[in-house]
Amino acid sequence: MYNPFSLNGKTILITGASSGIGKTAAIECAKMGAICIITGRNEKRLNETLALLDGKGHIAIAADLTVEEELNLLVEQCPTIDGLINNAGIGSNKPIAFYKVSDLRQIYETNTFAPMLLTSRLIKKKKINVGASIVFTSSIAALTSYFGNGIYGTAKASLATFSLYCARELASNKIRANVIMPGMVDTPLIHDGALSEEDLKADMARYPLQRYGKPEEIAYLMIYLLSDAAAWITGQSFVIDGGITLK
Repeated sequence: MYNPFSLNGKTILITGASSGIGKTAAIECAKMGAICIITGRNEKRLNETLALLDGKGHIAIAADLTVEEELNLLVEQCPTIDGLINNAGIGSNKPIAFYKVSDLRQIYETNTFAPMLLTSRLIKKKKINVGASIVFTSSIAALTSYFGNGIYGTAKASLATFSLYCARELASNKIRANVIMPGMVDTPLIHDGALSEEDLKADMARYPLQRYGKPEEIAYLMIYLLSDAAAWITGQSFVIDGGITLK
């Protein structure tokens, strides 16, 4: 059956695949025919994701991408790929007056430095095929401002800018780079007790579509950008937020 969004024959590396958007992205990419190389820090949860993937040939490689030795080992073990989803990230909530160097380092090492270095190492080792697609997961926090979200927002903004440089420098090899900026997505992370369910419902009501996003809705956009259907799209930012950033 004709399907320009198919990922058949493509090998995709997905970071942060042990939970949330990364886990769902791996599941959906596999359904579309991709061979998935999944990575994350939690080996147990990573293997749980692996067990949910349709098809054969998928590989799970546990790695903490903030540890250079583990990042380099991931690159060495990774086969050549046709797509990269730089998705791994962590949140932060701290007012400006209470910043510490350790706070900045923790968020930037995971949300900015790790995807930048992973992409760099994969390019240097010629692990990204001609015509491949790189997708970065940023956030609408890079475009807006919320109290206490400054470290996270600026780290994600840095990642969005880096994607532009990837698009420019890698175009000679027909490698595309784009960034996705989601609003709030309903994953287990938001139900960790930091906000009450009443607070979440009140925040949800601010969205014109009256709900948070679903992980699979972010994954569908990732699949589009990884597929040949998006072969003429590079250096772009895609806001997917249920309308919350409407002016």
